[in-house]
Amino acid sequence: MTTTKPLRLVVAINPTASFGRGRPVGPAVVSALETAGHEVIPLVRSSHADLLAAASDSLAIGAQEHADALIVVGGDGMVSLGTALVAGTGVPLGIVPSGTGNDMARALGIPHDDPAAAIRMLVERIAAPARAVDALRVTQVDGRTTWVAGTVSAGFDAFVNERANALRRPRGRLRYDVALVLELVRLRQVDYEIEIDGVGQTVAGTLVSVGNARSVGGGIALLPDAIVDDGELDVLVVDRLSRRTFLRLFPRVAKGTHGDDPRVRLSRARRVRVSAPGVIAYGDGERLGPLPLEIEVVPGALAVFA
Repeated sequence: MTTTKPLRLVVAINPTASFGRGRPVGPAVVSALETAGHEVIPLVRSSHADLLAAASDSLAIGAQEHADALIVVGGDGMVSLGTALVAGTGVPLGIVPSGTGNDMARALGIPHDDPAAAIRMLVERIAAPARAVDALRVTQVDGRTTWVAGTVSAGFDAFVNERANALRRPRGRLRYDVALVLELVRLRQVDYEIEIDGVGQTVAGTLVSVGNARSVGGGIALLPDAIVDDGELDVLVVDRLSRRTFLRLFPRVAKGTHGDDPRVRLSRARRVRVSAPGVIAYGDGERLGPLPLEIEVVPGALAVFA
């Protein structure tokens, strides 16, 4: 690859991506970028919070020259970290997926199950202007704001995430499968208050998802028509379902063919407010906190190498 100017790149690496199987990917990214002539600042920390702080320090304008871009290596949690740092700043984000879900990589057309191909794509795309895509600005009840790249979940899939995070075993993707089964046995039903572009409704439901990316959970196509740069949020509301009905509908949801089911409501919006007692929301697979939340699309807020 040739560029007119070497870039100064912060590379934030999740050492536990894919529960250890992704560990060789970080060094490979650093090596490829250095071989391409760039200055690379690799960051590895033992916790998400420490890595966030280190990346924030490295991106800040201070004694060191300002970084030209942030590269994240890992799953959707690392995309969440990167988005929180660079959305709305103009600093580009590069993604090399090596996690278990990689749903934002799927939405952006980045190879999600072939790290070597993703590295080659990054080295190639970093020589060109970054692509502007939309991001979700999430406002919590205390007024704090958070950036989300892909999807905010507030229902069954969020319950699965919450349950999986509480499990110590098994490890890897199987932990989420166990959590899914346990939550299916319980199948909580939720009374939602939802406001879509100022129009309120009360819904007895199973699932609410608002986003910019087509899938969650490693390819489950909750929002089959979502486009990352159309300036709109896609909204999914699934009515209250029995366990048997949910099991019949779930295979269609996984494939993204559920749009014509009368118990499913798909719409588009610029701003969505969701409230429900006792529900914890997740964004890009990371815990956001309890509802209510307001979600607003900010067109072109995130620059990505994709």
